[in-house]
Amino acid sequence: MLADLPLFSSLDSDELESLSARAVNRTYRKNTIVINEGEVGNSMYVVLSGQLKAFLSEDEGKEFIINTIGQGEYFGEMSLFDASQRSASVITIEPTQLLIISKASFDDCLSRHPSIAHHIIKGLISMLRISTENVRSLALMDVYGRVAHLLLRLAEEVDGKLVVKEKLTQQDIADRVGSSREMVSRILKDLKIGNYIELHEKQITINEKLPPHW
Repeated sequence: MLADLPLFSSLDSDELESLSARAVNRTYRKNTIVINEGEVGNSMYVVLSGQLKAFLSEDEGKEFIINTIGQGEYFGEMSLFDASQRSASVITIEPTQLLIISKASFDDCLSRHPSIAHHIIKGLISMLRISTENVRSLALMDVYGRVAHLLLRLAEEVDGKLVVKEKLTQQDIADRVGSSREMVSRILKDLKIGNYIELHEKQITINEKLPPHW
């Protein structure tokens, strides 16, 4: 699995074996907190199977989802470079298997293969861009604009149509755009009535260009 990740693509088979041998393979049930925002971390996680979400939470319990993390992706890598607190919480949204790599193991690997830092930096830049887009949409768009922006960002082209493959509930969407589930429900209902989207088993298909305003 590690060999398929760009992060470790420069390692040979012996080095991959050595790193894997020092890592911990762990399985988590659905809705299990893996990382708590504010705690000090000293390891990164590679997703072997399953899916998780990274989120911020308020004292009142309201969540804002930053990103979802799936098979082949990794998280928690920032803690490998400093001893600061975790910037967000991460929870499983389905049964998930993770490979946990400690800072000591990663430091040893990095000293032998400095090119790994390049992949880490690219990943951090990608996360920063997502965070910037989230802040921009929250600051400059109304709820409809944020919903439309999210759907278009997540959609992939399948047989000539844009499909959001990730199965999202209305609450999932509301948490990501900083709105109520009721408002999201109204927006999706109107888009469906206008034949702009189709909803099937929590999967959203975009039939045509979404209107600029609601």
